[in-house]
Amino acid sequence: MALNTGSTGTTPVSNNQKGYLFPLILVTSLFFLWGLAYGLLDVLNKHFQDALKVTKARSTLLQAAYFGAYFLIALPAGIFMNKYGYKKGILLGLFLYAGGAFLFFPSAQMASFDFFLVALFILASGLTCLETAANPYVTVLGNPATSEFRLNLSQCFNGLGSFIGPIIAANVFFNEAAGQDSSDLSSVRMVYVIIAVIVLFIALLFWRTHLPEIKESEMVSDKTQDTKPLFQHSHFVYSVVAQFFYVAAQVGIAALFINYCTEARHDIDNAKAAYLLSVSLLLFTLGRFVGTALMRKIAPNKLLAFFAIINIFLCLIVIWGKDWFSVYSLMTIFFFESIMFPTIFALGVKDLGHHTKKGSSFQIMSIVGGALMPYFMGLLAEGGTAKAYIIPLFCFVVVAWFGIKGYKIKKTPIGL
Repeated sequence: MALNTGSTGTTPVSNNQKGYLFPLILVTSLFFLWGLAYGLLDVLNKHFQDALKVTKARSTLLQAAYFGAYFLIALPAGIFMNKYGYKKGILLGLFLYAGGAFLFFPSAQMASFDFFLVALFILASGLTCLETAANPYVTVLGNPATSEFRLNLSQCFNGLGSFIGPIIAANVFFNEAAGQDSSDLSSVRMVYVIIAVIVLFIALLFWRTHLPEIKESEMVSDKTQDTKPLFQHSHFVYSVVAQFFYVAAQVGIAALFINYCTEARHDIDNAKAAYLLSVSLLLFTLGRFVGTALMRKIAPNKLLAFFAIINIFLCLIVIWGKDWFSVYSLMTIFFFESIMFPTIFALGVKDLGHHTKKGSSFQIMSIVGGALMPYFMGLLAEGGTAKAYIIPLFCFVVVAWFGIKGYKIKKTPIGL
């Protein structure tokens, strides 16, 4: 990374930047791991509707368990990292991830949806620790002026994991047990045991690697900002709100994607819809690479607002459109939502100084939007899945506002 010689005065990190490359690569691998877990989740949603005979609304409890963990565990994870540092926070997350994945074995043996929810909650608790650690760590692991670019680049590999997940699921879940015997969940068991073993191997690599601890207070461009209480940073507060609604939109859109496609076109079955979801997540990944490149020329907040406005119009087509045109519009939403999470995150934690870890915790807690909104979308979907996409439309309005106004860092303290 280039040495920052601008007016911000953030030179303390420049002396150590040569030692940041391998830790950055290793931490970026975590983004792939939780992307893979998320890519599998949305196919499990539809798979369990068929295999375990649960309703659309009940199946969204998978999202509630997964993203509810983010709400409950993020703050304790931040407190843990404040005391023990980024590395131990990452190791804790990896062990929880592996433990939850191993629990899919007895869950499949018992064919118990409730047990799957418990296993998923534990797995997601591990992901919460990883995200609480990795997202802010990437923003401070280099030049602060390029934090949004760096986080979007790492998040590209999250998109890659999300793309591969549905491909695995479509080939394993729908082409084997699900099509022959609804009570046979051996394919789910096998996939998650393999994931658990891989995660433990990554944990070993982290355990044997030195990760530099960084003093975030040394990286604040305006030193007076570091003295302000966390919730007097208005851009941070607004970022938490924007993140809540963005994740609500992202999770809800993907959770009911297969349902929407199979209703829009009768010649689309579950397996084909899962492949379309995988293509959509490929667009998501491509959007991250394209968006990251565009941030070299366009301010991150402006690109965020522009992409959100496009998605508002695409949601209108999804709600009132028909046939393949509406399906393609739904798939295109993934491209334009791609940069939203990392951009909101990086804009929200900028100049938080010693509040960075705690601020990261609240940002991750806001992912609870992904636990709440899909359930309401599921209720609306009982009368036709297209109606449910009114909720993501509203969510993108909030994101657009943050990109236009809410992201601005105010230099003087404000009231709550």
